[in-house]
Amino acid sequence: MAGESSSPATMTPFETGERVVVAVVVSRVLLSLPLSLIFHGFSLFLLCLSAFLIELRAESSPLLLSRFSARRGASSGILLGAVTLPAVMMSKLVQLTRAISLHQAEQDELAHVTMQYWAASASCCAILIYLSVVMSQGKKNESSSSSVWLTRASLAGTVLYGAACFVSLSMISHTGLNTSLKMLWMLFHGLAAVKLIRHLLCTFPSCASIGEALLVTSGLVLYFGDFLACTIAKICEKLIPVDLVSISYGIRRTETGIIVQGLLLGLLLFPIVFRFVLHIYESSLRKRDGPPRNCSDTAKSVFFFVSILLFMVVAVPSWMQFVHDFHQHPFLWVLTFVFSEPLKRLSLCIYWVLLIVVSVLRFYNISRGSKVERILLRKYYHLMAVLMFLPALVLQPKFLDLAFGAALAVFIALEIIRPLGEPLHHFMNAFTDHRDSEFLIVSHFSLLLGCALPIWMSSGFNDRALSPFAGILSLGIGDTLASMVGHKYGVLRWSKTGKKTVEGTAAGITSMMAVCFMLVPVLASMGYILSQGWWSLLVAVTATGMLEAYTAQLDNAFIPLVFYALLCL
Repeated sequence: MAGESSSPATMTPFETGERVVVAVVVSRVLLSLPLSLIFHGFSLFLLCLSAFLIELRAESSPLLLSRFSARRGASSGILLGAVTLPAVMMSKLVQLTRAISLHQAEQDELAHVTMQYWAASASCCAILIYLSVVMSQGKKNESSSSSVWLTRASLAGTVLYGAACFVSLSMISHTGLNTSLKMLWMLFHGLAAVKLIRHLLCTFPSCASIGEALLVTSGLVLYFGDFLACTIAKICEKLIPVDLVSISYGIRRTETGIIVQGLLLGLLLFPIVFRFVLHIYESSLRKRDGPPRNCSDTAKSVFFFVSILLFMVVAVPSWMQFVHDFHQHPFLWVLTFVFSEPLKRLSLCIYWVLLIVVSVLRFYNISRGSKVERILLRKYYHLMAVLMFLPALVLQPKFLDLAFGAALAVFIALEIIRPLGEPLHHFMNAFTDHRDSEFLIVSHFSLLLGCALPIWMSSGFNDRALSPFAGILSLGIGDTLASMVGHKYGVLRWSKTGKKTVEGTAAGITSMMAVCFMLVPVLASMGYILSQGWWSLLVAVTATGMLEAYTAQLDNAFIPLVFYALLCL
């Protein structure tokens, strides 16, 4: 990673490579906005300014955020973490505005993404306010005038952001009550985000920087809030005939989207449900006659597996059916979907299984011998992701949506049961790096999510044929070639303390452009809409390559989203 972080005793430079790249990305987004999105753009600018000031304050006095056990060796990443998801949603709004002008999308879809933008930015804004308050409480140790000025300026930016949010929501609302309900919905996202980021940083110490935790938190709150909006809208639809404009943005979903969203959220919620049920069961044991006793480890294991089976087979599918009105059990729908084109989809599954088995066995033996550096070993898995996902995305994009959800569900389930099995823990630990910890292994999730998110977000109208390939191109091609070439041939380093080299970055940018040149005629021959300008593509690829070179954050999480946002413009 590029060495942009500083030691606790020194002041960080005002301009770092990561901040410059973020400024370029945000400027590119803002310059692409139509006049109808001017208030959205103003709010994004305020959010970026506030995050920048808070990051300066945090990195100039690291002790102010010492209550959080952030990942060592990385900068705070507050600016990058705060603007990434709102910038992605803003790019989607720009894309949908083009679609509406061409009469290829409906206003309801624009309203859906508009609410998603404000929900994502409200989550980030609330976390910035929380961080600013935490640092203000710690200013007793350091009361310089510059520190106080940064704190006040960042708070002023968040207040102005709230005003911009209110004005924008008022313009798309029919009544004052409708506006109030939307503002309450944004407030709910903000409070949930603050609660969740505190829980993540305390439960998983040294697993993420503040910026990484900020991105994960805002994404989870947005994802869960969207499904919760579906549920609330369905309940209101069945019980109360009221105006649902304030929550209807979560209603539009395909069967595949509902199944993937419900499955992943069910697995994420299961530990909370299991802990609550186990607590009730153990409390009932203590109240019985006789000496007090606790549940044995064997009984807990049996209870765990029975609970997760019932929860995922009965409770979660019932939730899905309530939200979407499936005509059959969602898992039976999946089987029907797979066997609707059995030759293509089953052949693809067999190809994936063979590739995974051969790769895992081969690379696991290499990792045990320690003959290859761990970073290069992990890049082989990036190449494997290209071999797995690129053909499927071209030939079977809808099936790949479902397959990504199944793969992420497997990873979450393995992470849940990993502490219960020592062999599984040692096996998964063989493919980790310095960013993973005993509490949480993020490498597998970040690579898979980095490839999946651009594909999932490209559903619906998409006039940028390369945008679904953002994760595969940036991680599987650009990041991999940059690491391999930089490791073997790199001489000129971007910074004195970092490991990223100019040669590696040039190789990454060149390889991504070369693959884009090869993909365009293939996609054109298959009927895809090609409206991406080559200069715009070059800017997107170059900015992505420079972010990979300079950022000290988890590149698998940020690079695909930034690349996707730039491709949508």
